[in-house]
Amino acid sequence: MKKKFFLSCLLMVMALLPAFAQIQDPVKFKTELKTISDTEAQIVFTGKIDAGWHVYSTDLPSGGPISATFNVEKIQGAELVGKLTPQGKEIENFDKVFEMKLRYFENTATFVQKIKITGTTYMVEGYLEYGACNDENCLPPTEVPFNFSGKGAATTAPAATTSPKTEPKKQEPAEVVTTTETEAIDSVATVALAGDDAAVQDYWTPVIKELNAFGETTSQQDRSWIYIFFAGFIGGLLALFTPCVWPIIPMTVSFFLKRSKDKKKGIRDAWTYGASIVVIYVALGLAITLIFGASALNALSTNAVFNILFCLMLVVFAASFFGAFELTLPAKWSSAVDSKAEQTSGLLSIFLMAFTLSLVSFSCTGPIIGFLLVEVSTTGSVVAPAIGMLGFAIALALPFTLFAMFPSWLKSMPKSGGWMNVIKVTLGFLELAFALKFLSVADLAYGWRILDRETFLALWIVIFGLLGFYLLGKIKFPHDDDDNTTSVSRFFMALISLAFAVYMVPGLWGAPLKAVSAFAPPMTTQDFNLYNNEVHAKFDDYDAGMEYAKRNGKPVMLDFTGYGCVNCRKMEAAVWTDPKVSKLMTDDYVLITLYVDNKEPLPEHIKVMENGKERTLRTVGDKWSYLQRSKFGANAQPFYVLIDNEGKPLNKSYSYDEDVNNYVDFLQTGLDNYKKEK
Repeated sequence: MKKKFFLSCLLMVMALLPAFAQIQDPVKFKTELKTISDTEAQIVFTGKIDAGWHVYSTDLPSGGPISATFNVEKIQGAELVGKLTPQGKEIENFDKVFEMKLRYFENTATFVQKIKITGTTYMVEGYLEYGACNDENCLPPTEVPFNFSGKGAATTAPAATTSPKTEPKKQEPAEVVTTTETEAIDSVATVALAGDDAAVQDYWTPVIKELNAFGETTSQQDRSWIYIFFAGFIGGLLALFTPCVWPIIPMTVSFFLKRSKDKKKGIRDAWTYGASIVVIYVALGLAITLIFGASALNALSTNAVFNILFCLMLVVFAASFFGAFELTLPAKWSSAVDSKAEQTSGLLSIFLMAFTLSLVSFSCTGPIIGFLLVEVSTTGSVVAPAIGMLGFAIALALPFTLFAMFPSWLKSMPKSGGWMNVIKVTLGFLELAFALKFLSVADLAYGWRILDRETFLALWIVIFGLLGFYLLGKIKFPHDDDDNTTSVSRFFMALISLAFAVYMVPGLWGAPLKAVSAFAPPMTTQDFNLYNNEVHAKFDDYDAGMEYAKRNGKPVMLDFTGYGCVNCRKMEAAVWTDPKVSKLMTDDYVLITLYVDNKEPLPEHIKVMENGKERTLRTVGDKWSYLQRSKFGANAQPFYVLIDNEGKPLNKSYSYDEDVNNYVDFLQTGLDNYKKEK
């Protein structure tokens, strides 16, 4: 019965995960004309934004992401008053990719444009243009069209809900938006976009079905959840080997086996004990989300003040692990729970025993849990804390159930000793290193420039170097024993730590250091840089690039990007600079980079039919965005697709994923498929 209870708890938690994977359209705007007086009115744009996404505000610095702008195509009997004004809770943070302070909205965004009515009748037609991003993708400049008309003494026009111009259908933020195969480019649009040349027109032929045949790209969100789970699981394993938990395992298992003459009942009790641990820690993860909310947790990740607090918290945790003091909960809490457990029986008694373990082991598990919750909460995912705690709790509960099922294993269980303090101190060094990551965010936000990339790396080199010397027994802390010998396991741990410190040394002169690129400040903060391996596109025009590829017999890599795409810059800095990647892209492909936010106007506006609606392409960026949607069924950036010189796909598409090996495989597979065609 209790085993079924344990399995039911796990299945229930896992069954809930897919429900969170369904993400709706990232932004929905409605437009409304509000009359202030007989001669004044406001055009109000109100947008609802999905969690994890943000819409950029107005008047951002040049060289940054897309600003929200008000664009008029026709206006009669009225004139604009002032500029488009943002309203509501605007967030301002320093963006380390663009190296500037950016303003944006989360959850809701409101923009207001005042107009003055000068005639007896009036008509205003145009569109709001805005940019939206999440942690993985950016949408191309998106238009919200409006058309209002009336008499000079107009009353408030009814609210009109409009969908963003470039969103074909519902999408998952971490994925691309898929359109149907029937959404082809009409013949008139093809001539307008590609000219009369039939060969060039073929380049624009939709290949959505062929692209899907290669399989869908794995969701980055799914991968991040797997990472969070295993990060929690590893944290739970580390907590097991601390002095507060390890000695308790044999005592607890023996208690369950001896208190009942029925061995099966003892095993069931141990399973229930493990299940209770899982429930307690998952409840803690859910409580964190319920208290703060997913969007608030995501905001904390870029808030300078909270990053300073996170840094200080990790420093305190590190000092505790070094032996400066013990972080403990009030003793009366554990005493009260333990007393209650003795007075009760059945499931409640076992649950209270598990709760007692959670309390008495806090001095060792608290810093690990604290670091884990801080790290996963800043992902902005509503389920991240619960997933992290699920992994942590399963790792912590496994020994109690396994040793109860196989009691003979207890004899081979390592005895408690000084090795447990070594693990605590090692964790202290790691917490100290990660504290610098959070301090770096605050440093960039305030522009202190006290923790540039080389300074950060120098501190990490020292930290991991000291960790290596500690593991070799050259440094002692208060709780360490006097044993002067170094075990084989400590020697290899020291070897890894010292090797990692040496690995980071070239970074002081600008080496990319892919292993720490996610933690270190951006390369742009490096004062002295000898490394230069950037990849530049041969073409920024699709048709011209395809013609060149056909003449030279090469496949093509299309890079749909944006000047305001943060993760596009991350991919270029972290992935494209890899020697294997840059060689493949430079030697074997014709790279065509298409900026979907290129504001260069087209010689003539082009009318196209898309999803049953007529749309107007005004800029070069509109043209490339339409190509991405209509030919490949996608609208998010970064978006990479490999095609032959006739426009047919060679592999599935690739989005934001900084794994260099995956990117090399993506390029090599496309190249192999191209060679098979020839």
